[in-house]
Amino acid sequence: MSETDSIETASRRLELALDALEEAAERRRELDRGQEALFTQLHALGADRAQLASELDQATARARGLEGANREVAQKIGDAIETIRAVLGNDD
Repeated sequence: MSETDSIETASRRLELALDALEEAAERRRELDRGQEALFTQLHALGADRAQLASELDQATARARGLEGANREVAQKIGDAIETIRAVLGNDD
């Protein structure tokens, strides 16, 4: 093998190695972009979760308030029924 052939062979090997390195770098950039997208989605999911947790807390507090109001109204209706019965019972 002549020196020219050796240089050409080495040049081809270097070119192939550089192509492989460039392809590997591009794959890495694509992976990094994918990872960034996943981090963005994860952040959005975390924000959504926090918002949903807040809404759930508000709904739970409202439900408790409504349950209390329901008990109060039921008690007042019961008292009114007893009063009406007492009034009707006195008329007999």
